[in-house]
Amino acid sequence: MTDSTIITHDVLVVGAGLAGSWAALAAGKEGVTDIGVLSKLHPLRSHSGAAQGGIAAALNNVRPAAGGGPRGPLEAIPPGDEPIDSWELHMFDTIKGSDWLGDQDAIEIMVKEAPEVIYEYEHMGCVFSRLPDGRIAQRRFGGHSTPRANYAADYTGHVLLHTIYEQALRHGVKYYPEWYCLDLIIEDNVCRGVVAMDIISGKLYTMRAKAVMFGTGGYGRAWKITSNATANTGDGVAIAYNAGVPLMDMEFVQFHPTGLYGKGILMSEACRGEGGYLRNSDGDRFMEKYASGLMELAPRDLVSRSEQIEINEGRGVGPDKGGVYLDLTHLGAEKIMSRLPQVRELAHEFLGVDIIHDQVPIQPTAHYSMGGIPANADGQVIADADGTPVVGFYAAGECACVSVHGANRLGTNSLLDASLFGRRAGKAMAAFIKGGAKLHPISGDPARQQEARIQRLMSAPAGSKESVAQIGAELKEAMTNDCGVFRTGQQMTQALQKVKDLQERFPQAQVMDKSRRFNTDLLGAIETEHLLTFAEVVVVSALNREESRGAHSRTDFTKRDDANWLKHTLAFKNGGDGPRLGYKSVNIDWEKYPPQERKY
Repeated sequence: MTDSTIITHDVLVVGAGLAGSWAALAAGKEGVTDIGVLSKLHPLRSHSGAAQGGIAAALNNVRPAAGGGPRGPLEAIPPGDEPIDSWELHMFDTIKGSDWLGDQDAIEIMVKEAPEVIYEYEHMGCVFSRLPDGRIAQRRFGGHSTPRANYAADYTGHVLLHTIYEQALRHGVKYYPEWYCLDLIIEDNVCRGVVAMDIISGKLYTMRAKAVMFGTGGYGRAWKITSNATANTGDGVAIAYNAGVPLMDMEFVQFHPTGLYGKGILMSEACRGEGGYLRNSDGDRFMEKYASGLMELAPRDLVSRSEQIEINEGRGVGPDKGGVYLDLTHLGAEKIMSRLPQVRELAHEFLGVDIIHDQVPIQPTAHYSMGGIPANADGQVIADADGTPVVGFYAAGECACVSVHGANRLGTNSLLDASLFGRRAGKAMAAFIKGGAKLHPISGDPARQQEARIQRLMSAPAGSKESVAQIGAELKEAMTNDCGVFRTGQQMTQALQKVKDLQERFPQAQVMDKSRRFNTDLLGAIETEHLLTFAEVVVVSALNREESRGAHSRTDFTKRDDANWLKHTLAFKNGGDGPRLGYKSVNIDWEKYPPQERKY
């Protein structure tokens, strides 16, 4: 290593979305002054900004008395009106939504601290939508028993991200935009830094730090139809896994019910929160058959399965009958333009449909990763089922598995998760630094190892016909067809064989651009290698879990099996033999929230 290729910080965060920027801001507020944040995009293009519908917190359990005015007296909501909200109710909804696989100690922390996070956003200037009396507006969301989605029209993630980014800059956080993390340096179970590439120059750097946090987001790009941005290639989970960190609950991938037909681009759950209907080709509101209580506002896993059943039984819409309709026409132009302007623009831009006047075709789309890097409620990454910490390594947001979402996430709990646990991880890292954390030495030259990897990727055999893009496309097709909304052992065995075949073909794939400056061809190859790495973990974990729970729905094992499968999956890298699986118990308060049948 040379001095020119070494960068040192006290705290280094990889990922500049809500989890990463919150961690950096929180550490800065706690007095840490040397903080760096890497992002392979400009920070304001992080995927947190694409979230539309809201961020959950139990705020409005009272309302102004009749005639009281904005500052008038408050009274409890009378019987027959909306239920009074509380953190306990939010907690139960989240546990039920998780199909009892969420860790209840972590969920309790999340729901109790949620209002504090919302008010901190508000005090930093976040422009929430408001009620006439000035309070933050809240809307209904699937699986929540009362309105608790705090929103900013349908740009919620966008305004939250802008708010937190400017505050992090204000506190002296140094951002490295368009830098790509290639490797995580862990020696003797101590995290010592990362290897990163400045995308503009192609130069590699060893970045040393006393504490490293991953906030690298999800991995929906392993599927053909997905709401995820192009950048969501699961880099963080693949890099951590390659460094010897286990991955937890990777079989649980949520399919959002309302991706634009053929595109996957998200039509926010706010569409249904504001009163939208789902209809099949016969014009029926089919959710009455599947969740007569909550109808369209049942949890996402249940709604996606209901849609897929309608499609599979021949009541779909579109050229291949592979979608259903989202009907917002009854809401009226004023409500749509004030509360759903972005989704109207998306439907018109990508499908030519004006939702004010016409139904828009939609279909289930790969959306959210419940699994990821195992971490506790302070973001501390753990190395095994016993909770042994990986010293100096933290994770938060979608790449992490705390696990507050268990087998299925409720809408609006993701922005809360990223914000709240990013904030907690930042505080924990600050305490770690101020408690005397050391900058540990690094043996060898990890940057040189990554340089050799890059040269290997750029030196495919002459005349090879393999294409990185083709390998990626075949992976996404296989994951969509055989590891999607519904799964069987036969399908997943087929998917696993396909993944292994693609892994064998990948070294022959050509990187056509041989330059180093802003080489997107090279980045695509590295991302595809990451997709192939964690996709195997997803399929093996899913194939092994012989039950249906939350977003993991097997038609050959249709029932939830608490006797055998009320446990988290841990997948450990095992050389070339595929992942080695282990298990970790679920934290359950057996007196307050014992497992029960999940009905809506």
